[in-house]
Amino acid sequence: MKQNLGATDRIVRIVLAAVLAVAAWMLGFTSIGGIILLVLAAVMLITSAVGFCPLYAPFRFSTRRPAAKS
Repeated sequence: MKQNLGATDRIVRIVLAAVLAVAAWMLGFTSIGGIILLVLAAVMLITSAVGFCPLYAPFRFSTRRPAAKS
């Protein structure tokens, strides 16, 4: 699994996960909307931690900078 997330993309996903978690808290963690928002927040955190987004892969899209050539 080749990483396809750049640093900025990862930071945006972490911030978005925090916002989604707060929104889930405001709706109530046990409500349907709260559960959906928590799942989305978890997906954002996992993809950010791993550095790979499965939705980018089929389109060969990457926000990661290419490796520097020596």
